Amino acid sequence: MRKIFSKWIERYFSDEEALLLFLLLAGALVVIITLGQTLAPVFAGIILAFLMQGGVERLYDWKIPHTPAVILVFLAFIGFLMAFLFIVMPLAWQQAVNLFNELPRIMAEVQTVLLLLPEKFPGVISAEQVRDLTNLAGSELSKMSQWLVTFSLNSITNIIALLIYLVLVPILVFFFLKDGKSIARWWVGFLPEKRVMMTQVWVEMDQQIANYIRGKAIEIVIVGSVTYVTFLLLGINYAALLALLVGLSVLIPYIGAALVTLPVALIAFFQWGWSGDFMYLMLAYAIIQALDGNVLVPLLFSEAVNLHPVSIIVAVLLFGGLWGFWGLFFAIPLATLLKAVMNAWPRAHQVITEEPPNAELPQ
Repeated sequence: MRKIFSKWIERYFSDEEALLLFLLLAGALVVIITLGQTLAPVFAGIILAFLMQGGVERLYDWKIPHTPAVILVFLAFIGFLMAFLFIVMPLAWQQAVNLFNELPRIMAEVQTVLLLLPEKFPGVISAEQVRDLTNLAGSELSKMSQWLVTFSLNSITNIIALLIYLVLVPILVFFFLKDGKSIARWWVGFLPEKRVMMTQVWVEMDQQIANYIRGKAIEIVIVGSVTYVTFLLLGINYAALLALLVGLSVLIPYIGAALVTLPVALIAFFQWGWSGDFMYLMLAYAIIQALDGNVLVPLLFSEAVNLHPVSIIVAVLLFGGLWGFWGLFFAIPLATLLKAVMNAWPRAHQVITEEPPNAELPQ
């Protein structure tokens, strides 16, 4: 066993650069786990700056100097942030409160419908099972009420944290956009001059992750906006809240669309029943999902991410379970990073003699 383990170590970790990359990745993981909450504004600033870097580069290609391009993109970001905070979020929050107040009535209607099932299907479900199910739902509603009370009691702390984010994150975004290349050069200066494998990983990751994150942000905005307008025209209650859920559902490939269908269908059913309005809304929702999956996603992502569906689902479950929302958002980029590292990782019998073509780390 010792001999086998020694051969495995020699095969995969005999290269000094591979060992250094492994230590860097391990160190980054430790920092995220131990200091992730403390450094969250910095991470958020890096992510948002990365999202907007494409806009800066586009303006630079149009002969606009770097600093004015950064200012224009930053002002657009501030405008979008203000619109989201003062228009979208208050509307969605108010509708969420209204929905929560309506839950007792909805649960009473659900219980009335469920109590008819033992009479129609006595061999499938019993009255006792219906009571157990309604008791479980009532217990979950009670837990939700307790969470809302706790949230309100901690509102001062939450408001202070939100204000810190609203001040720090935009400042960090501006400086990351303005001086990002200088910061990158400073970090690269600590790496060894010979970094063939790191360069190969960077080349594979840079364009793919940039395209994916920017595309996903655009997809959320488009899907959420189209859904809101559609739901508003059809007259469904809680249109803003449902549109926000539908927009965020695109973060979870395959699973998100299926999960968000349930609240959309339930709210439409309790508003209209089995009527034509219910059918029209579900048809419109199905068309939005079909256009998103078959038109919008291919246009935005093309071949940016080349992962097997099983790999995507496993990455979503794994990273979402570890880091919640951000884990879901970065599940596919992280899976792409692992794939790039495994593809570039040197073996003992491989000899890398030259740098990949057009391979440059940030300058």
